[in-house]
Amino acid sequence: MSLAMKAVLRAGIPLVIMTAIGVALLIQDKAADGRSTIAVGVIVAAVVGASVTYDVAGWSLRKQSLVHFAIMLVTVLPALLLSGWFPLDSAWDYVAVIAAFIAGGAILWALGYLVFGRLVPRMTAARDKDADADAVEGREPAGL
Repeated sequence: MSLAMKAVLRAGIPLVIMTAIGVALLIQDKAADGRSTIAVGVIVAAVVGASVTYDVAGWSLRKQSLVHFAIMLVTVLPALLLSGWFPLDSAWDYVAVIAAFIAGGAILWALGYLVFGRLVPRMTAARDKDADADAVEGREPAGL
């Protein structure tokens, strides 16, 4: 399956579900809840859809991260600005939202890097090492 198809599937499912819920809330005259639900759907869809950038084997982590950030910039940031979650009465209010967007993104990127870039590979390597030792000694692999 192509990366584009993976992105569409990853993004499309939460977007359709959250948009349907948001529209249902709007129909029930719950405008703030409907708008928030649709904003969450856009944000979730953008994040999971853009996660395919980390599946491109030929790209460096820097390029993957920059492309992911660019996608977030044109999807998540507008969703935040249009969500109604933040007061937007002055230029400083917009600066605050942009700062929160950048800070939140940096924290989430760092957590993702620690988990998927460091911890999971170490755990996988340790499991593979144990499996290799079991195979050499003729034992059944743990967990079977």
